[in-house]
Amino acid sequence: MDRSLIVQQLPGLRRYARALTGDTWAADDLVQDTLERACVKWRLWVAGTNLRAWLFTLMHNLYLNQRRGAKVALNSVSIDDVELDLQAPSAPESPLDIGRCLQRLPADQRAVLLLVAMEDMSYQEAAKVLDIPVGTVMSRLSRARSRLRELMDGRDASAARPASSAAPVLRRMK
Repeated sequence: MDRSLIVQQLPGLRRYARALTGDTWAADDLVQDTLERACVKWRLWVAGTNLRAWLFTLMHNLYLNQRRGAKVALNSVSIDDVELDLQAPSAPESPLDIGRCLQRLPADQRAVLLLVAMEDMSYQEAAKVLDIPVGTVMSRLSRARSRLRELMDGRDASAARPASSAAPVLRRMK
């Protein structure tokens, strides 16, 4: 295998990792973990297939695994390890900060939006990377764009919606 093929994918992998994690250090760690996994699983890649999609799939799966691990770790924090922040609350975030708005999207919507909009993948490629149907990619992308638009405009629909409207509407059937 020619190393230059992987080196060509590094900028895209770093971009995607940075947008997924929202943190430069965590993104670099995710890229490194992805490359390590690629080296270990190298025999699983079929020559002539889409190396880019394969690497992004590895990265996405690693990211999901790390998130699951972080949830378990959050549940086991000792009260002695918690520091209280008694400072005044900070000013609300600017509605125009796209990085923060992206981080407020649900992870599944953010992943689809980043792959299609930032990495310029087709719906089919994104579906393959995320291991979901193409229709699901289109649906998540639509919801992500709508939600991002709301956040960028400073409208947080989930915060403005009264609790009573969250209940499903029941209809009588004959």
